[in-house]
Amino acid sequence: CVPGIENLPCELQRNFQLMRELDQRTEDKKVEIDSLAAEYIESVKNMLPAERVEHLKKIQSAYSKCKEYSDDKVQLAMQTYEMVDKHIRRLDADLARFEADLKDKLEGSDFENPGSRSLKKGRSQKDKRGSRGRGRRTSEDDTPKKKKLKGGSEFADTILSVHPSDVLDMPVDPNEPTYCLCHQVSYGEMIGCDNLDCPIEWFHFACVDLTTKPKGKWFCPRCVQERKKKK
Repeated sequence: CVPGIENLPCELQRNFQLMRELDQRTEDKKVEIDSLAAEYIESVKNMLPAERVEHLKKIQSAYSKCKEYSDDKVQLAMQTYEMVDKHIRRLDADLARFEADLKDKLEGSDFENPGSRSLKKGRSQKDKRGSRGRGRRTSEDDTPKKKKLKGGSEFADTILSVHPSDVLDMPVDPNEPTYCLCHQVSYGEMIGCDNLDCPIEWFHFACVDLTTKPKGKWFCPRCVQERKKKK
């Protein structure tokens, strides 16, 4: 469970409500500007210079308010995007950890079930030939895994069958944030750099030569070089 994810709908609803209020304030100001402009055009010939300046200041002030409301709306939209993106990144990281844990448990089940050994042995050569070059998918099709998960086997197969190349072949949202040294979107197993000032933050396992999550703190290649320079 991702901390705070249950509050996301309420936070989004609040932000969208604030945006609507800012829109309404802007529309009200635009009506006021139209009224002031019409009044100025109608009475400008009979106004004293000081009165003209004062009237123009009112119009200028109303325009400034409109700009202020628009800037607030843009800032609120950016905050909303960052808030959603933060939760997406947390979910991606949790999904990667879940996938790794699930894979470890499924691999462990092969040793717990003696009856699965003979079955797996008969399929091993075929599986190896069929999964050559795929790395983390070498034992996805083992029947004991499907027995272990019972009704959830199809879901597990779907998760474990996702490969980075499959993700990269999918249409990419231009607004989707990119990560890692490869500047690609998030997919598969990823690890976060423990340097709080890391400009990239998240990395794909394959791009940093990892197959499992290391114990303790982990720093990306760039941050390691920076730390060496400081020493």
